[in-house]
Amino acid sequence: MSLTSPTFFAFLAATIVAYHLSASVSYRRLVLGAANAVFIGSYLSNVTEVLPLLAFLLLGYIAVMLVHARRSGRVLGLGIAAVLVSFIFLKRFSFFEPLGSLPFPYLLIGLSYILFRILHLIIDVRSGDLEQPVGPLAFFRYTCNFLTFVSGPIQRYQEFSASDGVEQAPLDANRVYAAFSRMATGYVKFVIIAATAEYAFTYFSQQLDHAAGPSKLVVLYAAASSTYMIHLYFNFAGYMDIVIGAGHLLGQALPENFDKPFLSRSFLEFWQRWHMTLSQWFKFYLFNPLLMALMSLFPAPALTAYLGVVAFFVTFMVMGVWHGTTAVFVVYGLLMGVGASVNKIWQIGCTSKLGKKGYRALTEKVWYIYGARGVTIAFFVLAFTCLWIPGLPQLLSLVQRLGVVGLGGGFAMIALLFAIGALVTDGVVKRIGGLSVAGLGEGLFVRNAVLAGKLMSIVAIASLFHKAPDFVYKAF
Repeated sequence: MSLTSPTFFAFLAATIVAYHLSASVSYRRLVLGAANAVFIGSYLSNVTEVLPLLAFLLLGYIAVMLVHARRSGRVLGLGIAAVLVSFIFLKRFSFFEPLGSLPFPYLLIGLSYILFRILHLIIDVRSGDLEQPVGPLAFFRYTCNFLTFVSGPIQRYQEFSASDGVEQAPLDANRVYAAFSRMATGYVKFVIIAATAEYAFTYFSQQLDHAAGPSKLVVLYAAASSTYMIHLYFNFAGYMDIVIGAGHLLGQALPENFDKPFLSRSFLEFWQRWHMTLSQWFKFYLFNPLLMALMSLFPAPALTAYLGVVAFFVTFMVMGVWHGTTAVFVVYGLLMGVGASVNKIWQIGCTSKLGKKGYRALTEKVWYIYGARGVTIAFFVLAFTCLWIPGLPQLLSLVQRLGVVGLGGGFAMIALLFAIGALVTDGVVKRIGGLSVAGLGEGLFVRNAVLAGKLMSIVAIASLFHKAPDFVYKAF
């Protein structure tokens, strides 16, 4: 069920109406559980396709219950290992092809995000952060929440349970308007901006194989990779606006996943603003434990910063590989690991040479701010090539055709364009910052006019495309 389809709109409307027919928490939880089942069922053509997912959920729940009963490190390790091995087998990672696969097609959508939720439950139950046992129905509502099933955000169980069928605030006219406005904004990002960028990306990427001359190849590659980055952001951010807005209508306070990532001045800051729930998950459950383990092995205070470099590399390497099942995503993982490590080493070196105050003063200089923003985005624009290129052979062929000079030229071109774009955008925003809808008043006419404008734009632009766009992160 695509979130842009009429079927989804009808499904969501029916779920919201049914949810608010009664204030009973038990009733509302029943509605949400049924909605999850219907949503998952919409992806199935026969019952057998859901069996592996059900088996994975059952295994995860058993692991959570065993850890809750025993709370031992050994049970924790066995539970995590069993869940990870099952996930790798079901996802059909190309590195583990000798393990074989199931002889029938089955549902893979949502599996990666379910993995994060199950591992979070196992670890938090073991640490004591979750003391009360998680019931099977609550486990299903949490791991298979239809709003977060396809592409997140990744919400902690403690936050989910606080609003699971429980109304945090009355659903008044202002909250309804805010929810619909947030959803409309998401559809503008998704249907208009992301779809237009995807159209441009498709055009430029198709020209790569026929580029005549190195200069044209570099320009086409820079254009293709840049428009893909724009497409990816507005596609994913639009999805988040839609589900977060819908969540408000169902009493769910879903976490934000983006915080203006194009303002980032470094690799590490970018991941604090982009897919934030993913980076926070890896920080809590991989980076922090790994760094603590390294510090216990090498307790010298002088090594702490450099141990952080190692922990950053491993964390971002794993996070990069998570995005796909083929060899090209190993390259992506390496790029993420190297980017994080180089960023940390740069911070260590600058702090050592300039001191904390000197380094802070450097980072506040205008030329540094916009240069750093351009370089940061350019790095991710090039790294995200791994997300759209078909495979490792095609990636190696493209790199060979571009050469070191071509890659460097493309990087410099992208960095310069994004730096100039950031400078111009900031100037425009500063000049018109005082002109906003809030400044025009909060009247019903103004608010509805803005919302109607968004909806009319969506319909008008969507009619220009032959088919509705799909959510990119559904494939990861």
